[in-house]
Amino acid sequence: MLLKSSFSKTCLKSAVIVSSTLLFTGCFSSFSNQGYSYNGYGNSGGFKHIPKEKMKNSKAMHRATMRPYKISGKWYYPTLAKVGDEQKGIASWYGPNFHARKTSNGETYNMYAMTAAHKTLPMNTMVKVDNLENGKSTVVRINDRGPFVSGRIIDLSNKAAHKIDMVKKGTANVKVTVLGFHGKIAQSTSEKNEIMSVGRYYVQVGAFRRYAGAKITKRKFENIIENNYSVVIKKGYYDGKPINRVWVSGFRSEEEAVDFKTRLGISGAMIIAQ
Repeated sequence: MLLKSSFSKTCLKSAVIVSSTLLFTGCFSSFSNQGYSYNGYGNSGGFKHIPKEKMKNSKAMHRATMRPYKISGKWYYPTLAKVGDEQKGIASWYGPNFHARKTSNGETYNMYAMTAAHKTLPMNTMVKVDNLENGKSTVVRINDRGPFVSGRIIDLSNKAAHKIDMVKKGTANVKVTVLGFHGKIAQSTSEKNEIMSVGRYYVQVGAFRRYAGAKITKRKFENIIENNYSVVIKKGYYDGKPINRVWVSGFRSEEEAVDFKTRLGISGAMIIAQ
């Protein structure tokens, strides 16, 4: 499940291009504690005013930001989430050093907005953050990736960090709870039951020139896989000749596909992401 990873945040904003229009950025700093004032309303301390912009929530953005990515030699696997998922760990915050830079979903980071960075949650996931040290809480929208410091699970905007009174200390023990997706807190039954997963992963278990060979392999895997997976034959061409690829489908993350390969002892099978 999603909220099993450990996360962190201090923004070094290493930019990795994941599509022609989106930059994958992430925070690598522990926290920003520079001298500036915060008035609770918007801009202050001489920092650039960020005009209010429309939330980026396109299918292309989700496909780009849900791909596995690598930071400092470690792979991260954005994956499915559902309303009610919880995670406990350390929160940090980022502000002046990254104000007005691009976030991972292509928006402009505004340290006075109620947003946050998370390593694997889908973009625009709404989460409640409870400060377990003082009982204060706040609600933020995920629009960035990070933090990438061991043990940290979420990186809050400056304003959100003020809301739970953790700016001076820099970090806090928190509980993160998923409230909804697409920038909305779930209200209806269908919204509360939604499972957010925009990535599709397949494990290729065979490739055959002859369709009959693909059918035999398809039946073999249909007899051994769990009910939540299915086996399909994808027709295509390789080296100018027809090819029949046998794919097991139904994986909601690359991590789940890797686990499947391990359980079946087929480490050489190829994982396909679409």
